[in-house]
Amino acid sequence: MSYVYESYDVCIIGAGHAGCEAALAAARLGLQTIMFTVSMDSIALMPCNPNIGGSSKGHLVREIDALGGEMGKNIDKTYIQSKMLNKSKGPAVYSLRAQADKQDYTTQMRKVVENTDNLTVKQGEITKILVEDGKVTGVQTFSDAIYPCKAVVLCTGVYLKARCVYGDVSNYTGPNGLSAANYLSDSLRELGIELYRFKTGTPARIDKRSIDFSKMTEQFGDEEVVPFSFTNTSEDVQREQVSCWLTYTNQETHEIIRSNLHRSPLYSGNIEGTGPRYCPSIEDKVVRFADKERHQVFIEPEGNYTNEMYIGGMSSSLPEDVQYKMYRSVPGLENAKIVRNAYAIEYDCINATQLKSTLEFKNIEGLYSGGQFNGSSGYEEAAAQGLVAGINAALKLLGREPLILDRSQAYIGVLIDDLVTKETHEPYRMMTSRAEYRLLLRQDNADMRLTEIGYKIGLIDQERYDKFLEKKRLIKEEIDRVEKTTVGGNAKVNAVLEANGSTPLNSGATLAELIRRPEITYELLEEIDVNRNPLPKDVIEQVNINLKYEGYIKRQIKQVEHFKKLENKRIPVNIDYNQVYSLRLEAKQKLEAIRPESVGQASRISGVSPADISVLLVYLESK
Repeated sequence: MSYVYESYDVCIIGAGHAGCEAALAAARLGLQTIMFTVSMDSIALMPCNPNIGGSSKGHLVREIDALGGEMGKNIDKTYIQSKMLNKSKGPAVYSLRAQADKQDYTTQMRKVVENTDNLTVKQGEITKILVEDGKVTGVQTFSDAIYPCKAVVLCTGVYLKARCVYGDVSNYTGPNGLSAANYLSDSLRELGIELYRFKTGTPARIDKRSIDFSKMTEQFGDEEVVPFSFTNTSEDVQREQVSCWLTYTNQETHEIIRSNLHRSPLYSGNIEGTGPRYCPSIEDKVVRFADKERHQVFIEPEGNYTNEMYIGGMSSSLPEDVQYKMYRSVPGLENAKIVRNAYAIEYDCINATQLKSTLEFKNIEGLYSGGQFNGSSGYEEAAAQGLVAGINAALKLLGREPLILDRSQAYIGVLIDDLVTKETHEPYRMMTSRAEYRLLLRQDNADMRLTEIGYKIGLIDQERYDKFLEKKRLIKEEIDRVEKTTVGGNAKVNAVLEANGSTPLNSGATLAELIRRPEITYELLEEIDVNRNPLPKDVIEQVNINLKYEGYIKRQIKQVEHFKKLENKRIPVNIDYNQVYSLRLEAKQKLEAIRPESVGQASRISGVSPADISVLLVYLESK
């Protein structure tokens, strides 16, 4: 017998990285919000790698923060090592990455969500989405409790019909032995939602005391830590850091794996889900890259108060006895004691082309979806989608315009556009190469791009917004000043230039012209810049980058203007593609299935050619 409990505005299903961001966004916008989780111990859980950020993912975290999300603040509180990646390359691909204390990360996020106004957290399994006349009306739990609500955000991660597998062992559980959610999939299918079966995996955890670090290369964090959150300075987050270590597999490791492939569920057919292309298991690496003599293995601590060490780069679903042989063949791991076996996990997720750009389902009003359930991989991708889904669920109930970030505004825009436009038949991972305008979408300027939007939504408070405006003013004024400040080719100026490997001046030049030289930076000119005022590091960084890359930035801005023309050409919701007579059959089928919102989005659908877009444009003009 069902019982009806108190009603809420927004119901969040799942309390992982997506669920936490969705719930916090909705609650902070004033909506009465409830977040369900299969276990209170799984709030913001890191079931796999103990880090946040990395290549392109660091961009996502800073964008989440710029919009008013929580992930950046939480990792700043709980990191144990921090490093800026890709420093040898240009600023477009600099990516911040931090090792987290897993337990502390969960604890601190749980503390935030449990103390947020308008937000209730409830342990319970949702088994059914209640829909009337194509509109969400509530959710039902395993205990038959009904919670009426006006919007639902699905953030189920890897829990739907989850199955953990290694060798012949198969457990129908979520990650880390937590309960799986076994009933909601059936309810979603009844609502006409198409589900996929995906797979991911995790490596073993090894007792630190059984590792010989003398055979490995020590990996240190950065001396000066760059925070993820724009609300923090380097001084705010500076602390003593722990080390990670680097070692490698070898031919013995690879031979052990090859000789036991028949026992791997990946190759025996015991696993049906599609795995991630860009984070493959060690079995996949050995098979797909047979010419490689070794693969990197990163030994990473899981926290300050545990001896568990994460074996990055060696996820596997091989049997337990093979795992011991495989890991013990790696230098430094000869006496390794496994604390947790490596395993693969299968789970249900959706075909994300069923979603609008707002992350609302096209056929069910008020039902949103975010995170790994949308066919993506990674904590950062999940959090970004959860934030957008939670914001849009709240904005809809408030009668306000939705948040849709396009590909020229944010990595989040690229991520969501790829998911809802391109059919993803494997777990999607964000990469810098996916962003066409990555010189504009740097991690250092995420606040310049998105804080204004976060403020208008209501997730950035006035104090933070005022500080942002002050930073913006300082950047503009300093760029204007160095553009107008001229120095002559005197002995002092030329001494500074020559000391830094730069050609001396014969005549006058502006400070801006000198900063544009590859070998010169704003900081190096302090001695000859007599009118300079002290500026914050983040302001100096923006002055440097904007001047050095000015030509490239202007060129990319022109490309964006062209891109916007197609994005701004909206396609009527009720268009009948069968009436667009010169469209090819494949294009008609793809356009009908995905129902793009703009001509720009239509142009990115696989199977829709430039000629099809031309036909569509002519048709729209005629109407």
